[in-house]
Amino acid sequence: MVTEIALIDVKPGMEAEFEAGVKAAAPLFQRAKGCRGMELQRSIEKPARYRLHVQWDTVEDHTVAFRGSADFAEWRKLVGHCFERPPEVEHTTQAVKGF
Repeated sequence: MVTEIALIDVKPGMEAEFEAGVKAAAPLFQRAKGCRGMELQRSIEKPARYRLHVQWDTVEDHTVAFRGSADFAEWRKLVGHCFERPPEVEHTTQAVKGF
């Protein structure tokens, strides 16, 4: 399993619109090949900063299958106008499970 972590800064004042867009986009992720779950976390210290966590079977399920799909275009249509700058995205795998 691979976790995509996207650091997303939204334009000030667009937080509620962004969160609504992410909620509306959940079905796009749910039906994506290899997607096992997604959640959005909001920073307490920087309220316009979010981290989107998406679990994928493989990196390619995200970078090739999803990004090359019409659903990715719809995702960007729903939330892209809220971005302060392009998201920073990385993929991780679990190194240690604490408990």
